Order: sequence, then C-alpha cells, then structure tokens
Amino acid sequence: MAEEFVTIEINDQPVQARKGAMLIEVADDNGISIPRFCYHKKLSIAANCRMCLVEMEKSWKPVPACATPVNAGMKFWTRSQKAKDAQKGIMEFLLINHPLDCPICDQGGECELQDVSVAYGSSKSQYAEIKRVVKDKDIGPLIETEMTRCIQCTRCVRFGDEIAGMREMGGVGRGDRLEIGTYIEKSLKSELSGNVIDICPVGALTAKPSRYTARAWEMVAHDSIAPHDCVGSNISIHTFRKEVVRAVPRDNEAVNECWISDRDRFSYQGINSADRITRPMLKRNGQWQEVSWQQALEATAAILNTADATQTAALASANSTLEELYLFQRLMRGLNIRNIDHRLRQADFSDQNAAPVCPYLGMEIADLEQQNAVFLIGSNVRQEQPLLNHRIRKAALKGAKVMALNPRAFDFNYDVDQQAVAPADMLQTLAAIASDASNPTMRALKDAENAVVLLGNVANQHPDFAALRALASEIAKQTGAKFGYLAESANSVGAWIAGVVPHRLSAGRELKQAGVPVAEVLHDNTRTFVLLNAELGDFANPQQAMQAFFAADNVIVIAPFADDTTRKYATVLLPGTTFAETSGTFVNATGHWQHFKGAAEPLGDARPTWKILRVLGNNAGVPEFDWVTTEEIAAELKLELHGAEVCNNAYSAEGRMQYAPTGDGRGVLHTPSSDEFQRIGDVEMYRVDPLVRRAKALQAMMPEAAVSLNPADADKLGVTAGDSVKVTQNGVSITLPAQVDAGIPAGCAGLQSGIEVSSVLGAAFGSIQIVKAG
Repeated sequence: MAEEFVTIEINDQPVQARKGAMLIEVADDNGISIPRFCYHKKLSIAANCRMCLVEMEKSWKPVPACATPVNAGMKFWTRSQKAKDAQKGIMEFLLINHPLDCPICDQGGECELQDVSVAYGSSKSQYAEIKRVVKDKDIGPLIETEMTRCIQCTRCVRFGDEIAGMREMGGVGRGDRLEIGTYIEKSLKSELSGNVIDICPVGALTAKPSRYTARAWEMVAHDSIAPHDCVGSNISIHTFRKEVVRAVPRDNEAVNECWISDRDRFSYQGINSADRITRPMLKRNGQWQEVSWQQALEATAAILNTADATQTAALASANSTLEELYLFQRLMRGLNIRNIDHRLRQADFSDQNAAPVCPYLGMEIADLEQQNAVFLIGSNVRQEQPLLNHRIRKAALKGAKVMALNPRAFDFNYDVDQQAVAPADMLQTLAAIASDASNPTMRALKDAENAVVLLGNVANQHPDFAALRALASEIAKQTGAKFGYLAESANSVGAWIAGVVPHRLSAGRELKQAGVPVAEVLHDNTRTFVLLNAELGDFANPQQAMQAFFAADNVIVIAPFADDTTRKYATVLLPGTTFAETSGTFVNATGHWQHFKGAAEPLGDARPTWKILRVLGNNAGVPEFDWVTTEEIAAELKLELHGAEVCNNAYSAEGRMQYAPTGDGRGVLHTPSSDEFQRIGDVEMYRVDPLVRRAKALQAMMPEAAVSLNPADADKLGVTAGDSVKVTQNGVSITLPAQVDAGIPAGCAGLQSGIEVSSVLGAAFGSIQIVKAG
C-alpha cells in the first residue's frame, strides 16, 4: 500500500511529510533543528525529556515534536517565543541537579547536553540549592558510570529492551529521586551493551577502557571496517598522538545501521598487547635474534626456495585483508606451493569441489528483517554475528518463525523453536527433516513468503559439515527458501575470492593440480609452515596443530602477535600489522567490498603485512610481484573476476547427496561408549581471533572456563555445580569446574574452544572422558 503524503507548515514554510510521521522526523528530514534528549531514531517514543517542545497552531500549550504525528494542514513553529520559552525552561530544569564537571567529563566536547544548553538554554540559573548526588554503579569492565550526570532520558533502558533484547537497565524511584541502574547491581552482559555509550546524551555512561585518555577535540577520526565477523560493520577509529584510543560506529543502514558489537568497539585494546612483535627475528641455535628487515626477508626467501613444496603448507587467517590474502596465495603458488588454506576451524572438506565459489549470505543484510521464516543450522548467531542476530530478532518481533538445529541449546534473545541434539545426531535429525515434507520446519519454510536456511559457524566446524551442507541445500531447494552462510570471519568471503584454498585459484578459477586442505597438512610430514595472522587458537584441533608445528623444520610467522607458545615453535617472526595500521579491503557476508585505510602507525619496526608479502615475493624471485598500493592489488583481483558474480550459493550435490555416509546414518561422528561424552566445542565470541583474545576489557567479560553437563549426566557422575571434574581427550587431561545446563543434550559436554585451558585438548567435536576430580 502506497504511503500517503500531506502538506504541513513548519516555521511558515510548506513541507511535504508522510501522514502520521512524527514532527521531529519530518523536521530532521528537512534540515530543521529541534533539540532533543530522549528521542532517538531507532528507539521507541518516550517523550519524557520534553526538550523538543514546539508551538502548534490551535494548541494553548507547546507540544513534544517527538510524539506529535502530523496531518494535512497542521502548522508548527520551532523558534517562536512560546517554543523558546518552553525549551529554555526545560533546559533549566534538566540542569538543576546536573554537576558542573564538564572539564573532567569524557563526554565534554561531544556532549548533547552542552550543545543544547548553549543553543537553547539560559546564561544563568535561578536554582541555588544543593544538588543531589547519585551513587555510581559498577556495571562491568566496559562501561563507566557517573550517574549524578544522568538526566533520565531512558535511552539506555529502551535500548536494552528494544535493541539488545535484554532488559538490563531500569529506573528506580520517581520524580527527582528517579535513578537509572541495573537490576540487582549486576554487570551488563549484552553483546551490544557498548552502544549505550553512544546514545547517552550526557556523560553518565562512558567507555571505561578509554576513560581520561584524551579529549574529544584532541582525537583524529579515521573511517574503518570492523575486523571480527562477516558483517563488516562500519566504524570510526579515533587516534590520539597516533595511537588508537577508541572505536565508535559509523552509520550505514545497509550494514550495521548505527550500532556495533562490543567486540568491534573494544578489541582495539589488543593492538598494543605485550605479545606484539616489534622487530624481525630469526631463531639461531635455539635463540631469538633481532635482525634487519633485509636479513629477515632474505632468510625467509631462502627457506621457501629450498623447501620441498609438497611438504610445505601455507595457512592464513580469514581476518587478513583481501590484499594480504591475494598476495599470500600468489607468493606461495609462485613458489609451486599448493597446500594453501584459510579454513582453519573446518574439519570436513569432502565436498569442497561441490562447494560454491564464494559462500555468502545469499541476500542483503537488511533483507534478513523481511524474512517470514528462518532456519538456523549449527549457529549461535547471537555470539557469532551479533548484528545479523539483531536483524533476525527484528524479523522475529514482526512475527517471523525462527527455527534452529544445534548441538546445544544456545541462548537467543527472541523466540526460537530450537532442537538441541547431540553432535553425532545432527546429521540424522536434519536428514529426517529433509525427508519429511510434513515436518513443521519444512512446512514453515514452504508456507513463508520469504524464507531462508542459514548454515552457521558451528555447522562449519562440525565433522559432518559436507553432509549437513548438502541437506541444508536440499531443504532450501524443496521449500523454495533461500540458502545462505553465516560466514565465520571478517574476510571469509574474501579468502574464497582471493583463492586461499587448495583446490581453486583466485576468482574461483579452476586449478588443475590441487593441494590438500588444512586438516591433511597438520602432521609431522609437513616440514615447513607459513602462517599468516594465524595462531593455535584459530585451529579446529589446536593440539594437532601444535604437534605439527613443533615437529616442523621451519615455521614462518607473519603476524602482529606471537605469544610464548608461538615463539617456541616458530623459527622466523616477521612483524605485520593489525587492521588499524594498514590499508586494505574486507568482503562482508553479502559480497560487498569495503575498503579502509590505516589509522595508526605500525608499532616499532612492524610493516604493513601486504608490503612484507610483496617484498618477500621479490626476494624469492617470484615474477610480476610489483604492486605499489593496495588499490592496485584489489584492482587486479577485480580484473581476474571479469565482472563475474562469483558470490552465489549454488551447490552441486551430485555424488555428495548422502544423508547417511555410514551405515548407521550418523555420519563421521559416532555415539561414544558409555564412559565417554561427546564434546561440544563452539568458540566463545571473545576468543575468535588474535586481536580479541588480547583485549583486556573483553577478556574480563569472559565467563569462567567450565565443563557444562546435562543434569542427568551430572547426577550419574555425582557432580554438582562448582565441583571439579577431570576432562581427558586424546590422552591429555585438564581439570575444570562443572556447570549443570539443561540445554546440553544427554551424553554430551560443553567445553568451548579457543580458550587457553582447552587448547591442549583435541578437536572441538569428538569423544572425551569425564570423571569427578579428587
């Protein structure tokens, strides 16, 4: 139905407006300034600050612009004497209890209260009594509170309820005794909680990690792209004296709207970690020596030129830029090294030839909101891609049916019809859904006008990923739903395009002589490893990776960071850069190329990683390795694409459509013996990549490492919450406290991957033994 437009007058000027739109929205669209505090374009109308009072024809009192819908013929005046007097009076009331601490407030210089006070307030106050003081609350390691500054606009309260999906904040008391705080004095746990810093119009809620670091006018803003998940959130990096001091969102309705996740906001803390490599280093006679760049690159080139290409593996993190990934595979293939991969957490590669050239979301991000049915397979989307989860939540709030099949019951912030089955039963369960047209999931997808089937990170890490993918594709085909991937990393899509896979060249071109995937090179026959921005926590089986690295003759690490374990197995350390210190491109889940430039100078003698690869190629004698800028590299890759639309999810199921790869219908994973448990090793959101793992504030948000057990299994073991249990996998044992979680299927145990204590164990999905410790 077409929207109806009407003509109204604002300040005696005719204005076209959508019938029923709020006056403040119409004014904003036409560049007419109206002061406000409680109003926010993404939140519900509260109309409690009254700062937006304006004069309306035939109304004896001013009306709030944020809560006044417009209709034909209405007339408003925003700067009449009546409007000015009302705004000035409200401003005086708001300042009655506000402290005069602007010189020490982090919000100073970018404070809405300051701006509105100067533009609409009075130069003096009639109030001379003592101001009230509100005791501060400790709401966690991310957000600092100064609640005496709070003007009770309730933006933070509405944000938690309407956007984050968690009512974590609220008001206690009334009138001038009203206080905003958290329930029972707890910390904020939402993955989007940091956004209350941006929407707070005063200095009541500020960023704790950057408190008292710099004034707003001293910082320099740089446009960038968040480097942690496939959303590609648009951010602005703020630097002070050439050092990153904070990250804030940039508006992009097509991608992240005006929000970012806490992971994107606070991960910059990891940039200056104690693990930073600041000088090129070579290990000689078991000892690290700092060397010049020329010595380091010549030594590295010599290693690569003399290495047996069949016994060499080049493994890259998909958090690298598109340019770094493209140069990486070009360098390796120029040296006849074919074992190249970025799928470090993937375990099943049996269908890689049938896989799409560029697995992506299958639609625009904003289109997720328009879905009537969503089927998530192996996805903890709330942690993995918080802003995609926000879009799906908006669809759910509009009535969409969201269904999920997972190895454990993940915590969603909207209604989900979730089946939690043991990892070994996921394939059988999905096959049953696909083969039954009357199944409620199949019916919901088929009956929906817009429906989508999405494969998540947990499915990607599952040992039966190929069969799960074939079934998911078949379900989408049978029901007419779209089929898409919730890609794991910031540049997972870009890594496919760049050709960082063993069986395809860049742009998805055919490779006649393919290499082998990552799972087949992590053994002691591989004598040389080249690691690009990758470390043990990035692998599906860190124990297997560590054993392979220690057994190798040479491990060349090109990365910004190297922890103690890395320094033990590595033989060459080439200090690269983080996303904030280099230019490059990330390709997000929808296939959009988003370019960004460096915001800070590399630390010490570190160099942009793409330049390291370029010069290394020159030293190794690789021909036509002479790019000068990242723009040239991206342009060459685009030429290789020839304008082809490589991002599609076409899946060739011929020879791969096997619902039951083994006789019992359970795929690669088998139900363990009676004294074993199936491990569920999904990756915690603050452990997904090297930069996040080194951000102190985010690590303070990490829950205590524990083993989650089904209540029935806990009873069998004689274990209660908090008791210590001994966990053994592949002959290695660790001791952790137990948690009792009804969302864990019987016979399974939740023990997350990516955390230090579990890195000595084996695969994220496999059999483990658990006994009560002591």
